[in-house]
Amino acid sequence: MELFKDRIDAGKQLAKKLLKYKKNTIVLAIPRGGVIVGNEIAKALDIKLDIIVPRKIGSPEDPEFAIGAVAPDGSISLAEDVAGSYNISETYIRSKVKEEIQEIKRRMEVYRGKKPLPKLKNKIVILVDDGVATGNTIIASAKFIKKQNPKKIVIAVSVAPSDFINKISSMVDEVISLKPLEPYYAISMHYLSFEQTTDQEVIEILKSY
Repeated sequence: MELFKDRIDAGKQLAKKLLKYKKNTIVLAIPRGGVIVGNEIAKALDIKLDIIVPRKIGSPEDPEFAIGAVAPDGSISLAEDVAGSYNISETYIRSKVKEEIQEIKRRMEVYRGKKPLPKLKNKIVILVDDGVATGNTIIASAKFIKKQNPKKIVIAVSVAPSDFINKISSMVDEVISLKPLEPYYAISMHYLSFEQTTDQEVIEILKSY
């Protein structure tokens, strides 16, 4: 299995597949690691980079175990089979969504300051992350973007499972994934270097745009 050197390498490889998107296009990256990938795409295409901050919704028993994700406007992607099998109530989900939206607002301000959010209407939006496991954060983000009437939504990820690609393909205009995530490996196993990206790195990259 050929590995990406790091997120910069993955971004450069994805950029080669996206060269047709240079006009009226914006990259929205998912922090933190997705911003490193998205930065390479935005530089190669000479377009603007910004962020979208979805948040995972953890289960009541184990907050680290994600049952879904929520986007800034409350758009949700739930792993229905998981939520159903764990008998998780709608009341709990609504409460968690409210809590996570507050955290999204806090993080957006940390990363972007008080700058207004970019207008997405009639734009081509390239939604970027450094890899997909369950896909809930990307799906919630795509729902959020779709509500703003973009011209086109393109998903660009370094690695993703085929069931995610099949699911998201009906929601967006194009999906670009460089490697399959089968048999299942952690996303990090597709990279030689997968160091944790810091908040400060994200802030510095966004300042350059």
